[in-house]
Amino acid sequence: MAGVELRAVSKRFGKTYAVRNVSLSVDKGEFLSLVGPSGCGKTTTLRLVAGFLSPDEGEVLLDGESMGGVGVRQRQVGIVFQNYALFPNLTVFENVAFGLRTRKTPEDVLRPRVEELLSMVGLDRRASAWPRELSGGQQQRVALARALAITPKVLLLDEPLSALDAKVRNSLRFEIKRIQRESGITTIYVTHDQEEALSISDRVALMNDGRIEQTGSPRDIYLRPANSFVADFVGVNNLLGGEYLGGGRFRWRERILSVENAPLPQGPCSLMIRPERISVASRGASSGDGNILPGRVTGKVFLGPLLRLAVDVEGEQILVDLLNTELEPPALDDAVRLRFSPDDGRPVAGR
Repeated sequence: MAGVELRAVSKRFGKTYAVRNVSLSVDKGEFLSLVGPSGCGKTTTLRLVAGFLSPDEGEVLLDGESMGGVGVRQRQVGIVFQNYALFPNLTVFENVAFGLRTRKTPEDVLRPRVEELLSMVGLDRRASAWPRELSGGQQQRVALARALAITPKVLLLDEPLSALDAKVRNSLRFEIKRIQRESGITTIYVTHDQEEALSISDRVALMNDGRIEQTGSPRDIYLRPANSFVADFVGVNNLLGGEYLGGGRFRWRERILSVENAPLPQGPCSLMIRPERISVASRGASSGDGNILPGRVTGKVFLGPLLRLAVDVEGEQILVDLLNTELEPPALDDAVRLRFSPDDGRPVAGR
């Protein structure tokens, strides 16, 4: 039985669809991220699961039970917002205890539960502190502990790390995954940050214009995008518009490139090549060593372990990621020959 299920769910605001015919299943104990550009419908989908909104069509189920007419509190969901939403007049302990106190939980049950959660999020020594005395990352940990205190069936997180700086965000994303794994709670995580979604999720559902474009493991989403929108949104990519000829052949400009034998009909599409899958060919390399594209270096960006080149190939900019080594990289305006193997070129639907 799925922990969360949406069956052909749609939601309109006036005549505009925010969510269009979305069907989605989240297994019990699974961590699923809803990711996509601003305005794609991911937060609306989360609010439909929480009960803040009701679908105009379709059905939301929790643990196999329809939530039609069931209010937010009765759904037993824990919610963590972007802005923490802590009570400034309550200590850390009392913030976490709030949901338990409203449910009239006995003190001998409440206290060890709160202490357990504060220890889980690493704030057991700050129980008597006020929210204003905590950093942004610590406040978000308190919000997470408070959401878990009531032992919800589902944990919903809406852009929980977007207000934090990069270093704290990178640290907390792994803490959230660890806590989710330890608690075993079914989790839906909304973010516009595709790197964040790929790094902590069991599965990712990528939304666009109210619809789900693709659902799959982070590896599938990254390596096997369903179409050009997914390929362009997730990670850095090169997309070359052309024509798939079938049989692992792709026409780009006047060239026939050897590519992955894709399950696509012959016709217009895009060729996806990740920058890290392209190398700078040696002078002696021939087409027998893969696809060779001559070009000229027009830009260089230092990215720590990587050096990213922008290479002009027949008027098209192609990005290439090289490992930073002691070898002298190409200089600006150098003529280079780019190479990629057939397995590294993936035709995808859309232009």
